[in-house]
Amino acid sequence: MMRTREDLEEIEQRTLAPYAMLARMSRGRRIPEPPHPMRTVFQRDRDRIIHSAAFRRLEYKTQVFVNHEGDYYRTRLTHTLEAAQITRTVAGALGLNRDLAEAVALAHDLGHTPFGHAGERVLHGLMREHGGFDHNSQSLRTVDWIEVRYPHFRGLNLTWEVREGVIKHSAFKGRAAAREFDPELYPCLEAQIVDLADEIAYLAHDVDDGLKAQMLTAADLEKSRLYRDAAAAARAAAPGADERVTRYQTVIRMIDAMVTDLTANIDRELAAARIDSVEAVRRAGRALAAFSPEIGEQVAELKRIMRDRLYRHHRVIRMTEKAGRALARLFETYMAEPRQMPEHVLARVERDGEPLPRVIADYIAGMTDRFALDEYRKLFDPDERV
Repeated sequence: MMRTREDLEEIEQRTLAPYAMLARMSRGRRIPEPPHPMRTVFQRDRDRIIHSAAFRRLEYKTQVFVNHEGDYYRTRLTHTLEAAQITRTVAGALGLNRDLAEAVALAHDLGHTPFGHAGERVLHGLMREHGGFDHNSQSLRTVDWIEVRYPHFRGLNLTWEVREGVIKHSAFKGRAAAREFDPELYPCLEAQIVDLADEIAYLAHDVDDGLKAQMLTAADLEKSRLYRDAAAAARAAAPGADERVTRYQTVIRMIDAMVTDLTANIDRELAAARIDSVEAVRRAGRALAAFSPEIGEQVAELKRIMRDRLYRHHRVIRMTEKAGRALARLFETYMAEPRQMPEHVLARVERDGEPLPRVIADYIAGMTDRFALDEYRKLFDPDERV
């Protein structure tokens, strides 16, 4: 029996928690569109994100290790998929709207620059006098304006709730682009859990990648209780197992510990605050999605170790500094002679009247690591064909 959109909305009404965001209660899209016969608005948003060019480009954008360092390491795309999987698990356990939560998770990094946070820092410095740059605002700009896929509007025309979740990812107060979205209120719980799913995903996979790259050692990580307990449990469950299997099982147990704690703690927070509606979530005055104090402390401890031992490792610093210098030279070169950019990019300045620095920032932010390095060689290597 085929289920219609109305059937799916009725199932949501019957089965989701009272504080879940129902698709039929969405504030809608900026440009009204006829409803789809088989998909809810949030399912439609999720599908639009997955089919976007920005989403595909995440495959060749840095998470920690620049793409050409090896095929094994996580990229911005695999990170996004891991974060989305964790988000769906937590949302399902709490009776939230998994389609909305997944859509926010899939979109949360669409505006990220090539070369990870180093690229973002460089671009923000270059754009300081032109409104600055941060990847959360750029993610919203990407889905609202940069993607061109429809004949009657720019962007993906996503629902208000998904767009709010994107711009209110992490610390959002004071972010100019959040003013459109009740800036003093917290987003719905589906969006809040994405922040923590993001943390869980990157901590776990960066441990895995760091060990694989031999930039982290087990001795480094044994200082983390979260890792230490997970590793001990993995060894006890399979004594004598292959080292790789033990590493994978350790990471699996770390994820499970954080996800289980997060879900249980949110449930306690909801009960303690007597949350019984989406509006109550939004007006709670604080984020309700959080780890328990014990696990929160362990997560903070692991973050410190990862910062000191991996993110500040000399090889990572070399990769990111080299990449940052490449982006800076690209920006400066395009500013000096904009006609070195493709015609369709330059048209946004000449035809649409957009500020040149913002158009350049959009162009660079949309690049993959590989494209940025190829462009650098074409512009500065005399032996490279242009």
